[in-house]
Amino acid sequence: MSGEQQFWQGKRVFITGHTGFKGTWLGLWLRMLGAEVVGYSDEMPSAPAMYRLCGFEHDMPWVRGDVRDGGRLQQAVRDAKPDIVFHLAAQPLVRRSYAEPAATYAINVNGTANVLDSVRLQPSVRAAVIVTSDKCYAGTASASGYVETDPLGGADPYSSSKACAELTVDAYRRSYFSSGANASIATARAGNVIGGGDFAEDRIVPDMVRALQSGQPIKLRRPEAIRPWQHVLESLSGYMRLAEKLYSNGSAYAEAWNFGPSADQEMTVHELAKRMAAKLGAPPPWIPNADATLEGPYEAAVLRLDSTKARMRLDWQPVWETEAAIDHTAAWYERWFRGAPMREIAMHQIRQYEAAAATARESGEQGDGQ
Repeated sequence: MSGEQQFWQGKRVFITGHTGFKGTWLGLWLRMLGAEVVGYSDEMPSAPAMYRLCGFEHDMPWVRGDVRDGGRLQQAVRDAKPDIVFHLAAQPLVRRSYAEPAATYAINVNGTANVLDSVRLQPSVRAAVIVTSDKCYAGTASASGYVETDPLGGADPYSSSKACAELTVDAYRRSYFSSGANASIATARAGNVIGGGDFAEDRIVPDMVRALQSGQPIKLRRPEAIRPWQHVLESLSGYMRLAEKLYSNGSAYAEAWNFGPSADQEMTVHELAKRMAAKLGAPPPWIPNADATLEGPYEAAVLRLDSTKARMRLDWQPVWETEAAIDHTAAWYERWFRGAPMREIAMHQIRQYEAAAATARESGEQGDGQ
């Protein structure tokens, strides 16, 4: 049994937003490692949804509730008596935040405060990972990317709400979680993730899948924008590694952490779309999105994360290069098109990632997942 399996075996884990894209992958992976997982979510985030495609609706304890309902959430955490909490529930879309700013703040800030209150009042919790966003930073990053100590902010409601969530966590940590007897709380800021099972609106890969299914051109809002693309399992491996450190070593790791790809893996939106479409076969041409005018919602032209701290102190490193991430993402959707059993496909990809990570650890070099 690997070290990860030994750690997670029998651990009680509570995940908010467990029916979402990241939440489904995380819940599946933790269950494979022997954890007892309870999820908290109000509904399916999309149709289709990976959670339903994997058959989890009646196969994983699910407390139905909204993170804005503090009383409901506190009761769910009391009943679950978790050792570890992962907070993933969010309004995660930049463009939706322009249309629904108040709701975005209510979910992303007040919801986070409710999670922290629930952790504060439940003595079983030893560690909590609060997932925010790489978009929580203000200003301009250095050439190597944003580091965790850079100023927080945001030019749009979504980014601002995630910066506010970070400040909320910091205030709670100083006020309630500074004692070694309390839970250890950290925030995780991940780069742009791709992977099978994402069906959200206004994200490049699911938008491409829908365009390919309908035979329509792929609309790209910011073709030349650079993003820190990485497979969803990369960020989740970082969250899980961070949770292990928090559980075992407490306040030494109770701070903010970046999880992003290596600096040489950056890629424009256009290049990602071209490679992804080629993997899926017979790509239609891409066209500029007519909604993405100069007067439209602000989106940063370049976004880079510096994950040196996670590499040095958590001994975490990405193991799938961007090309491998695209390959595994396309493979998932190809099998979904064919009606394959998607839980088995997802479990197989997790095992592939674990094998690549083991090889990378042994060699001390970044693997490519191939």
